Amino acid sequence: MNEERLLRRYQALMGAVPQSVWVMSPGGVVTVLSGGGIAEKLWTPGTDTSWMDAVHPKDRDWFQRAWRRATQQRSPLDTNVRVRLDGAVDRFRHVKIIAAPVVDEDGEVEFVGTATDAEEHWHGRMREKLLARMAAVPAARDLSEAFLTTAAAVVPELADAVAIFRLVDVEAGVRPADAPAATSPERVGLAPGLPSLPPLDADFVLGPVAQRAIESQEASLLAFPPDGPPGDGLSDVSVRWLREAGATGIALVPVVVDGRTVALATIATCRGNPPPDEADLSLLQDLFQQMSGPLRRTMELQSIRGKALALQQSFLAAPPSIDGLTITALYHPADSAAEVGGDWYDAVRLSADALALSIGDIAGHDLDAAMAMARVNSILRGLTYDSGPTASPAATLNRLDRIVQALDSPAMITAVHAVLRRRAHGGWSIALSNAGHPPPLLIPADAPSRYLHDLTAPDPPLCVTDSLTRATLYADLLEGDTLVLYTDGLVETPDTDISDSLRKLRERTDALARQSPPLRSLIRGLLPPLHHRRDDIAIIALQARPDS
Repeated sequence: MNEERLLRRYQALMGAVPQSVWVMSPGGVVTVLSGGGIAEKLWTPGTDTSWMDAVHPKDRDWFQRAWRRATQQRSPLDTNVRVRLDGAVDRFRHVKIIAAPVVDEDGEVEFVGTATDAEEHWHGRMREKLLARMAAVPAARDLSEAFLTTAAAVVPELADAVAIFRLVDVEAGVRPADAPAATSPERVGLAPGLPSLPPLDADFVLGPVAQRAIESQEASLLAFPPDGPPGDGLSDVSVRWLREAGATGIALVPVVVDGRTVALATIATCRGNPPPDEADLSLLQDLFQQMSGPLRRTMELQSIRGKALALQQSFLAAPPSIDGLTITALYHPADSAAEVGGDWYDAVRLSADALALSIGDIAGHDLDAAMAMARVNSILRGLTYDSGPTASPAATLNRLDRIVQALDSPAMITAVHAVLRRRAHGGWSIALSNAGHPPPLLIPADAPSRYLHDLTAPDPPLCVTDSLTRATLYADLLEGDTLVLYTDGLVETPDTDISDSLRKLRERTDALARQSPPLRSLIRGLLPPLHHRRDDIAIIALQARPDS
């Protein structure tokens, strides 16, 4: 009688709390279900249906392992798992499962446990986790890096694939109101086993559904039928990939910064996983909103860098044409940096038989360095014209040093200034002065390459001393010989001795020169791989050839 009274009291208690008590066989069949709560929407006792059939596809493998371990070891189970609600094809909720084994007098084991709705708790924890991760992200060096960080946070915890499309017109200018937004695909996140995203043509535009999300700046959800996404509303390229990946749905989240849509994030669920729901969409919106601060700073850095590059490029004019010389030049900004340096090169035709070359680098990596470069380059060009073809390069650099120190609050400047004069019996004579710059490289037509420098170190850079008598070095450039002037980005790398880098440059040069490539191909072959370019690189080179 007392046991019956305790049972009634227990049942009354279970009916008053938002959780269910269940009894389950080791095979996962619910035999008893008591009390209210979410379990009534999850399982129906007596149907011989395993609860594993209701577990979310992404959770099924690990949850099966956890359940198998609990049954084999007869140990308690305490975990959160996503389970499909009864009668809802793609509606899942996070449920906290606590179960304990009970052994009867015959040694048989069954599990008694509780099920509690944990959806709000899970979303709260996930939001805190992801937003904390994003809050630690500083302004990225470029938008691709910022988007990659966001995509990595989403996959695989919230979705199977993330593709972020940057709106090109944000940088290129305002587009006509009736024109579709041109896009550039950014970094993506893909769960293992999914096909790679297809390459996109330069004129690729998103489909009407994506365009509406961009225009309205409102996120939206698309759940696909069992046979895959429909052929209308999305771009043909997107539909083909979504079908190949077995996509079940997508979320479209505009990325808005200061009232402008700068990108569109497309988040997909694939391979039988249910499409994102409203709760997922809310979390995704919070996540991408968190990126607005770092993205704003990144865009500001890119704007500054763009102005600096434009200024820098305006002073890097094409070399002049002169009989008896082939001249080429190139400038490569650091590929992964959001800054720009003060590298420059210049070639000034002094007469039909004389040419001045200069190359230099101003300390700093910002707009100020680019502006200082422009001033110094302009002053040196004027001095070169004024001095004429007979001037000493060392004297010209001395004049430049005095002027820059008098007019500016200068940073340290390294430079090489050279004057080439045609020789009466063929070839060219070289006179040059080196102010703390990497040594020019001479590539003879019939001998290994060598550096042009004196037995002592080069003269100090500009703007480091008030009075200095600079030296002029001399060399000859014979027919077929090549002279290469370059900035330190070509040879300086962190944790590497400069002498080793100079040696490797000579070895690389000699290997290329043996193939007798055109001058521009030779110069391009000297560039380090993209992922090794930590600094800007400027190069100007010339090759002596027979007079035309």
